[in-house]
Amino acid sequence: MTEQSQQKNIAVPEGIWIMKQTWNDVLFAHWPVDDSTLRAKIPAILDIDTYHGQAWVSMLPFMLTNLRARFLPPIPGAQSFPELNLRTYVTYKGKPGIYFFSLDADHRLAVQGARTFFHSPYFYADMKAEKNGDAIEYRSKRRDAVKAAFGATYRPLSAPFTAQEDSLDYWLTERYRLYTTHRDKLYYEDIHHHPWLLQRAEAQFSTNTVADAHEITLPDSEPLLHYAKKQDVLFWPLRQWR
Repeated sequence: MTEQSQQKNIAVPEGIWIMKQTWNDVLFAHWPVDDSTLRAKIPAILDIDTYHGQAWVSMLPFMLTNLRARFLPPIPGAQSFPELNLRTYVTYKGKPGIYFFSLDADHRLAVQGARTFFHSPYFYADMKAEKNGDAIEYRSKRRDAVKAAFGATYRPLSAPFTAQEDSLDYWLTERYRLYTTHRDKLYYEDIHHHPWLLQRAEAQFSTNTVADAHEITLPDSEPLLHYAKKQDVLFWPLRQWR
């Protein structure tokens, strides 16, 4: 039986969106971590967000498609590529959001643009995502000197559901603000999308050293896993907090 949603409507940010993307075959892999190990890796201005006192780190491999800026035609060759995110959960003045340790992408122009215009910690990587039936085989290896590699095969297990508002599933996935810093200034970017249609998932990890590259040690325990087939996402301009 499909679980029923208890969510409130998510408010659309003020102003106009400037970019849209589609995220396909998303794996959410979540690990509980000690918040004290994260404190030195997150800007002091941000508070670490916890669920019932527990901090979390998540990795999200997916295939990005339909990338385009508002009012502009698609950029040839820059509309689709694999992406892999390493993130944790933060708040600022009570507003929950995401803080990225890294975002790996298999597109040099996208990496350079995101670093320049969005102050995001993007890295250029050799990546490949292949679908075999309902399974996704995903591989990534960063192209710099840091040995940050990821390999996994994952698939959905359950019928789709939307998370109950007070649940851990909801807390981990329904996040609509991204925080970053640049030259000691805090920036944020709002996004908007429909509530996630999640599925329970399984995954076999052959390689996973992305967190190690950022001196984050993941526990030996099995991660909490979610899968999402597709999500259309709108992005608002990056703004400096004043």
